[in-house]
Order: sequence, then C-alpha cells, then structure tokens
Amino acid sequence: MTRIIVLYFLLLYSFPSSSQDNFWIDSDSLNKVRFTSTSIGISSAWAGSIIGLTQVWYAGVEKSSWHTFDDSKNWLQMDKVGHFYSAYKLNELTTELYKWSGAKKSTSLWMGIAVSVGYQTTFEMLDAYSSKWGFSWADVTANSLGSIIYSGQQMLWDEERIIPKFSYHPTEFARIRPNVLGSNFSESLLKDYNGQTYWISFSPGSFLKDSSIPKWACISFGYSAHAKLKGDDEYYLDMTTGISYSAQREFLISLDIDFSKIPIKKAWLRAVVKQFNYVKIPFPAIILRNGNTRGSLLYF
Repeated sequence: MTRIIVLYFLLLYSFPSSSQDNFWIDSDSLNKVRFTSTSIGISSAWAGSIIGLTQVWYAGVEKSSWHTFDDSKNWLQMDKVGHFYSAYKLNELTTELYKWSGAKKSTSLWMGIAVSVGYQTTFEMLDAYSSKWGFSWADVTANSLGSIIYSGQQMLWDEERIIPKFSYHPTEFARIRPNVLGSNFSESLLKDYNGQTYWISFSPGSFLKDSSIPKWACISFGYSAHAKLKGDDEYYLDMTTGISYSAQREFLISLDIDFSKIPIKKAWLRAVVKQFNYVKIPFPAIILRNGNTRGSLLYF
C-alpha cells in the first residue's frame, strides 16, 4: 500500500497540466516545491509509521491468516467515534496541505480522502493478519464516514460548519485495569475511553443569515463512556476489591469556540490559532448519564 501511494503521488506530480481546466492542477497557481514537499512528507510519514508499528507493535503479535473481526459492539462504540474523528482530521490536514501547495480544490479534496481512508485501511490490513484482532468493516465504515463528512462540507459550503473535537481527563478506572486502560497519562490518553470525550461543535451563526451570533461562538454536543472497563462486556467485577461496575453512555452539551472563525488579520497567526480546533476547550457542561443529569463547572 505504501508503495502504491508513493507511486500515486509521483504520477500526480508529473500529470500534464496544459490549462486551468485541468482536473488535477492549476498551472497558474501550483507551487511545485510545496506540492512536491507535501507529497514526499506525507509519503514518508505514512511509510515510516507503518514500518515502525510493524517492527515494534505487530512484531510481538501472534499471526494468522487474513480474517475479519466484528468489533462493532465493543467499547460502547467509543473506538468507532475515534476512528471517525481521526479520519476527519487527517482528511482536513491533507486537504489543507495541498491547498497550501496551490493544487486545485478538487485535487486537494480527493487527495484528502485518498490519504485519510487509505492510511487507516493500511492498519486494518495489518490487523487482518493478527490472531487477536482482524479486518474490521466497522472501522472502515467509521473511517470513510469521517473523511466524507469533511469533504462533503467543503463541497457544500466551502468551509467547516460542523467540527469534530476531542477532550480528555484522567479517570479512576484506569487504575483498576492499567494493562487495558493505561498505566500512565500518555497511555490512558489513548486507551481509557472513560476519560475521552468526542464532540461535535457548530455555530448557529454559520447557518443563520443576518445572525447576531458570532460565527466563532459554538454549541457543542459530546459523547463518552463511564465505567467501561471491558470492551465486549458491559459488566466488570474487580476481583481485588469485589466492586462491580456497569458501563454507561454519557451525553453532554457545552459551549465551544471555532478558532478558524476568529477574525485575525495575519494569515500565519490564523493558521496557528486554527489548530486549536483539534481539541475542545474546557467550558461548563451538562452531562446526561443513565437518565440522570448533572453539571460540571469546567469539563475537560
């Protein structure tokens, strides 16, 4: 797969461009140095991460023949929301890089989809030969949906109006199963779904004409899990303490900021500030869990 994408980038770069109507590139605006460096950078990152994981992570995993694995009901679908978020953001990053290189909008969007879905499908192929896991169609669906939602907004509105975001706070559940949920902050950040929250932020001002609501002022809806200690079971008994845990879904509503809509004159500063859209800024939140509602003065 890595060789295919590198070849694809090279073919794309060498594709003839005789007019502005060329599908791939606009010769009047394309910066070939930026375009080449972007393609090489993405290809190198793709290949390097796959090689590194193959030698470090997958090297100690028991192998099997290619097979599928249905994990669509695991972890209260938190991992699938994570796939959606990752695919969306990877598409966004790739698309923005190719726009920066001067490529046409259509080129940038197609490259974003290709890299986003293709990169994550590479991991599915590695999982497909691991006896503990397998090729997950649920993961592929989440990856594809995340990538399509970003590109769809660009095609429909030429901007982001619905923005996936991420936040995290440490929980007591990681200490109960540190081997599964992480034994330190960096591990738990990736593994403990109880501390992860995925958000969808949008500004009413972006949808309402002549609205007095600033386009940077957002409402945000979140989704998380509580007391989820085992992927394929909603119930967990801690044999050490004798305490049992029942997994529950959490739904949240909060305020947020779309940093890309803040009026900043300097282009480089706008680009820097926009990167804060990857995360949800702490704000007060209302949390709904198991039919009960509670508030948080500052939710991370």
